[in-house]
Amino acid sequence: MKDFHPNGNCPIRDVISRLGDKWSILVLITLNANGMMRFSDIHRSIADVSQRMLTVTLRSLESDGLVARKVYAEVPPRVEYQLTEVGYSLIPCIQNLVDWAMQNMPAILDNRKAE
Repeated sequence: MKDFHPNGNCPIRDVISRLGDKWSILVLITLNANGMMRFSDIHRSIADVSQRMLTVTLRSLESDGLVARKVYAEVPPRVEYQLTEVGYSLIPCIQNLVDWAMQNMPAILDNRKAE
């Protein structure tokens, strides 16, 4: 039986808990597709995320080293976000999940209707 360290530091639990929220993967995919982006552009790209949740998500991704934040000394201040090298290294894994979801969504929706 494999042990997933329920009482200790489990990398699987840690990463999944961070990326398994509603917005993180969408933010990462958006930054990958568009490159460096301002907060307002990310917010427009993911229209149904609140500004607060986007801020929380970006801060979490930044603290994990997946997203870099650059602040320009301008008035008004300009802040841009982009994927880091570690963030880019995660994209192929996320893309596989996105591809799987796109391929299987019709069957999933049919199964939901059958309940």
